[in-house]
Amino acid sequence: MISIDYRDSRALYEQVFEKLQKLIITGVLKEDDKLPSVRQLAIELSITPNTVQRAYNELESKGLIYSVKGRGSFVSSGYENFINKKIENIKIEILKLIKEAKEIGVDNNTIKTWFE
Repeated sequence: MISIDYRDSRALYEQVFEKLQKLIITGVLKEDDKLPSVRQLAIELSITPNTVQRAYNELESKGLIYSVKGRGSFVSSGYENFINKKIENIKIEILKLIKEAKEIGVDNNTIKTWFE
């Protein structure tokens, strides 16, 4: 399902979070799909269950997954809200960069070629 890069400078839970997030956002994991148990994924990745739990907690706080006591963690329908917020943040950042580019004299044609 996912793998860990021990040479990556990011914390292990961040890697697990980002890789699961990507699987959800890209539709590999769909609404109500069950995630591996914390223990199962920890064994699979050779990391501690606390690390996996921290990643799952982060996913849950972002609305990407939900937990059912005694049953496990599942992909939430709220992931679409997360995607929409992320798209809006990307749009804001792009507009800031375009404004900055124009302030230093970059013309519209050059900016358009960057997007192509």
